[in-house]
Amino acid sequence: MNLSQLDFQPVWLTLQLASITTLLLLCLATPLAWWLANTTSRYRQVINALVALPLVLPPTVLGFYLLLLLGPKGWLGQFTASLGLGTLPFTFAGLVLASVIYSLPFAVQPIQNAFIAIGRRPLEVAATLRASPWDRFISVALPLAKPGLLTGAVLCFAHTLGEFGVVLMIGGNIPGQTQVLSVAIFDHVEAYEYAAAHVLAAGMLGFSFLVLLTLYWRTGQHALQRL
Repeated sequence: MNLSQLDFQPVWLTLQLASITTLLLLCLATPLAWWLANTTSRYRQVINALVALPLVLPPTVLGFYLLLLLGPKGWLGQFTASLGLGTLPFTFAGLVLASVIYSLPFAVQPIQNAFIAIGRRPLEVAATLRASPWDRFISVALPLAKPGLLTGAVLCFAHTLGEFGVVLMIGGNIPGQTQVLSVAIFDHVEAYEYAAAHVLAAGMLGFSFLVLLTLYWRTGQHALQRL
């Protein structure tokens, strides 16, 4: 069938959202995962629980509280408004922030597990060669944790593609601005436009399967190389 041009706007917007969210999460999650993997702080388990909270919290609950926090009466919304940035709900920037928070555990946990799997020995050897902590992190930890970084990136991207509850609460359903692919599919179903919904849903299904297949293939290849 011929889809209207409007149907391609959610696809492009969703790809933009997933790409930006993934890049931001790699920058934020990598140092956080490194700290969680190595710290002896008594607050470690508290931070772990906060990071994992989106895994068990209903998306609408998270979206609701983000809406209150970022709205005109929320302290963060008042702060952004005082900077002349306005409020973030029902904007693309708001979608990005909500997606980063919602997908945080999908980035932190694989990277954290990769750092833990490295063990102390490689870092201790690097330290005996007078490598600074920064050098040990960049030259030793990150290369060895590459599979975890790849897993985190792929999971974040795929997870953001399928977001619905959080993005609907924060972004609403504004065509060309906040209407992502999952919301567009819901709109088609509500309007009994099952053919259009099927095309978009099948495309998302196929793409998600290929992404996960690539991830498992790369993980399997890496495991074989270590044997």
